[in-house]
Amino acid sequence: MDILTDTAGRVMELLKAPGDRVEAGETVMTVEAMKMEIPIAADAAGVITAIAVAVDQMVEEDQAVATLEPSR
Repeated sequence: MDILTDTAGRVMELLKAPGDRVEAGETVMTVEAMKMEIPIAADAAGVITAIAVAVDQMVEEDQAVATLEPSR
């Protein structure tokens, strides 16, 4: 399951790494858009299997930025 951005902007901070467990709604990274910090959260509980972006990278709206293996 992909974690998608809500808006275009610049990746400010990665809060999780591959192998980290997350809960539904937990922030995985923050994106700066129009001088605002936008949290990008996991839609479900599980384990982050990949991060597809780096700090300072520009992202588009609805871009896949991480992969999550949902808990069963």
